Amino acid sequence: MPSTEELLKRLGVNIDSETLRLALTHRSYAYEHGGIPTNERLEFLGDSVLGFAVTDHLYRQYPDLPEGDLAKRRSAVVSTRALAGIARSIGIGEFILLGQGEKLTNGKDKSSILADTMESLIGATFLNHGIEIARQLVMRLVAPLLQDVEVLGAGTDWKTAIQEVAAARKLGTIEYKVTGSGPDHARTYVAVLHIGGKPYGQGTGPSKKEAEQESASISWNMVNAGNTADK
Repeated sequence: MPSTEELLKRLGVNIDSETLRLALTHRSYAYEHGGIPTNERLEFLGDSVLGFAVTDHLYRQYPDLPEGDLAKRRSAVVSTRALAGIARSIGIGEFILLGQGEKLTNGKDKSSILADTMESLIGATFLNHGIEIARQLVMRLVAPLLQDVEVLGAGTDWKTAIQEVAAARKLGTIEYKVTGSGPDHARTYVAVLHIGGKPYGQGTGPSKKEAEQESASISWNMVNAGNTADK
């Protein structure tokens, strides 16, 4: 494992060694080491700091956007997917303290673990330096995502969106056909959305929910382009 000094350099902040170690301590590691404290309280704190910083930025940056659009943008950039992407770009996974079970199942690249650790590091920054330095860290991390159409799209509930458009156009009943493959600890799911008995978008993901959301997103675009999968 590389030195945590390298991690702090990537983050652009200083965090004392004790708080930093706590921020990197996943519950699986804590359990295997006698029930030492985990990073979950810091994650809870960081989640609030993250939400405040992003909300403040959006409110000031987009004075003409209605509340609903502001909420969608916030949801997109504070999502597990977005935070995990940030964590991967910084290389946080190699610094996380994991139990043997998580190590064996590539826990250092699991989106949920990466996102939670990202929030705990934001919480640790707040504890050490206060809200302004923590806010600056958040803005360095997430501001570029606010210009990323793909990330903002992740904040959309595509299953609801396709349900609404299918109903409005009287296309018929919606049904997701999902299959899974691979070992239990690394399952991959494939979802195909059928509307009125016709196949539309196919999505894949590590969970049924993510596969269905992707298939719904693709289907929404197909419906609006006037296509089906069998054309």
